[in-house]
Amino acid sequence: MNSIPLSGIVFACVFAAALVGMAIRRVLPEEHLCTDVKETVRLSTALISTMAALVLGMLVSSAKSTYDARKNEVAEMSSEIVSIDRSLERYGPETGNIRNEFRLVVAEGIQRIWPSQTSLASELRPGGKGETLADQLDHLEPKTSTQAAAKSQIALEITTLRRTQWLMYLKSQHNSVPIPLLVVLTSWLVIIFVGFGLFSPPNATIFVTLGLAGLAVSAAIFIILEMYTPFTGVMRISSAPVIEALSQMER
Repeated sequence: MNSIPLSGIVFACVFAAALVGMAIRRVLPEEHLCTDVKETVRLSTALISTMAALVLGMLVSSAKSTYDARKNEVAEMSSEIVSIDRSLERYGPETGNIRNEFRLVVAEGIQRIWPSQTSLASELRPGGKGETLADQLDHLEPKTSTQAAAKSQIALEITTLRRTQWLMYLKSQHNSVPIPLLVVLTSWLVIIFVGFGLFSPPNATIFVTLGLAGLAVSAAIFIILEMYTPFTGVMRISSAPVIEALSQMER
């Protein structure tokens, strides 16, 4: 989901709802704006505001957990890349071609997940070259017990790295804000802003205040949507850990 258009739609809806409330205020008979009516509307708005705040808080917490999990997986993946390269280096000069191929795979992965061209979409699905590296490793023939142990260790590390990559990809495919929940939340915010406009006099101060309030809730929606898509948009997870891992491999 594109966070900027959606948060813009939320802002337009809630601010328009406040203007609708002001318009309704003009045509309502005076008895519909008495103290008892105001108190009932205030209590109803407070109830809906509490529910909306709880849902917003839940979504922010869930989105932050998702964002932090993907960030930790990137750091973990970077550590595993360096570990594999060091293990290949310790094995001996026989792994020179595998190490060079591994560097190319990592560089390609960086370009695939963090494309240099903003018009290109991020692709988290692991490529097939990781399987080729595993096949090349199988063809190694250890000459000592140390190399045999190193080969087993490298195979395990490659498997772990592939598992981390696939988990990150699969989790990213299923982490998003449910559309029905977003629609319900927006409808609650619309009701709240209608209530605000219903008993607010139409002046510049009120317009600015309601505009800022609408901007605040739409900014919260924007942050939630951004954190649920951590490899695209404004709050994209940095590629610095993987780039640093690649620089370590080239030393």
